[in-house]
Amino acid sequence: MKRCIALALSVCLLLFGCADSSSQQGSQADRRIMVEGTSFKVDGKELWFNGVNTPWDNWNDFGGEYDAQFWDEHFAQLHDKGINASRVWISCNGEVGVKIKEDGSVTGLKDKMWEDLDSFFEIARKHEIYIMATLMSFDHCKDSNSKHQRWRTMLQSEEMSQTYVDNYVIPFVKRYDDNDYLFSVDLCNEPDWIVENSECGQLQWQDLSRFFAQCAAGVHQNSDVLVTVGMGMVKYNSDNYSGNYVSDKVLKGFAGEDAFLDYYSPHFYEWQVANWGNAFEKSPKDFGMPVDRPVVLGECPAEGLKNAKKPLTQCTDSAYSNGWQGVFAWTSNGVDDCGGFDQVSASAEQMYQKIPELIFPAGKS
Repeated sequence: MKRCIALALSVCLLLFGCADSSSQQGSQADRRIMVEGTSFKVDGKELWFNGVNTPWDNWNDFGGEYDAQFWDEHFAQLHDKGINASRVWISCNGEVGVKIKEDGSVTGLKDKMWEDLDSFFEIARKHEIYIMATLMSFDHCKDSNSKHQRWRTMLQSEEMSQTYVDNYVIPFVKRYDDNDYLFSVDLCNEPDWIVENSECGQLQWQDLSRFFAQCAAGVHQNSDVLVTVGMGMVKYNSDNYSGNYVSDKVLKGFAGEDAFLDYYSPHFYEWQVANWGNAFEKSPKDFGMPVDRPVVLGECPAEGLKNAKKPLTQCTDSAYSNGWQGVFAWTSNGVDDCGGFDQVSASAEQMYQKIPELIFPAGKS
């Protein structure tokens, strides 16, 4: 990987006196998140995600009504509260920014989308907010989306899926690979609903798993960015339930050794308790998830568990105690009725007071 080459060159420069230690201490190379066993590491130090979802400011921000001032001010607020990461939707439903033809072939991103993303990732770097970039969602396939049939066609075709990888996924990760604050791509928000809901086409897992395999291989072959899939329900991440449709065995079977997820990021809401139990009170192992890599809660309600009368402060602390490697509350900017900034900031401040060295391993500026 080019990052490994860059690090090797840095070491050589240090050895031969061409760079001093003070210039290296603040280098962005020290901020890249890696996976080591079941932990995330930054420059050899463990990191825990005190995270949030800021999915959008204006729906389809990038290539649409992107507001740099909002992101700059909001990320400053998050950092101040001890939040170190945000999950952001790069494309909300595929109607803006991404160029896709009727046959399902993707030809790239519009210039305006790239311009907005360039601005956004510099803001993330400025405020030390790690970004889990969600590249698409089940919303792309909903009947109400004017381009839904194009997206369904793309997902159901290996050839068209490869155009998506070649002209969207790979250019995206290569463009921002040198910005350590793009730590991960989330290949799809809650693909469960593309399979289960008639309004999303009820596509087959075989097509989605193959699509994820192609995407994961493309990311791993072209960058150091981590890969995950934000499953809406833990049942599709575990053989204890409906089956793990993004396991190494499944993905590598479609696209080879580079097709795998670096970590898992299922979502959890209170309605799921009756089916699979309370994720805050169980460990990933309890759910039968793989125990060889980190697992985070990619979404959970900022309001906490209303029926159980447990605020997010209590829920997040419990998740940490049960081995989850991070919590990304929905949402930091109150896009719906699941809670907002007041709730996430209270929880984040509590966790930052408890484990500051895990939240900002390189120090909080």
